[in-house]
Amino acid sequence: MKYVILIHSNPDPWGHPTSRFTAEGRALSEEQQAQDDSAFEALLEEISASGELVTAEALADPASSTVYSWSPEGHLATDGPFAETKEQLAGFFLLDCATRQRAEEIAAQFAGPGSHVELRPAMWAGGDDQ
Repeated sequence: MKYVILIHSNPDPWGHPTSRFTAEGRALSEEQQAQDDSAFEALLEEISASGELVTAEALADPASSTVYSWSPEGHLATDGPFAETKEQLAGFFLLDCATRQRAEEIAAQFAGPGSHVELRPAMWAGGDDQ
């Protein structure tokens, strides 16, 4: 089953990896940042080798987005971001895992300093959304 890991963060300034640009991430020692980078690279290698990683993308600054809305008069485009919150969607990873438990094991490792991770099953037309 496919799962999406959504990374939510509030880096200032916007940059990737987002944890380097959050107050929590900047508070870490260079040694800790290097350890975290090494662990993340090992995780990416593991899920790439197993075939569980389908695709991933980091997203640009939410201020560069355009939000499209529908109205009876036609579509309306406005400057983004859509959400009026500090935390924004910073990127996503699409996984194909045998079980939800495995997807949860992977997702937990994506939570970094100053970020929150959301795991959600992908739902295809006509498919289950469990």
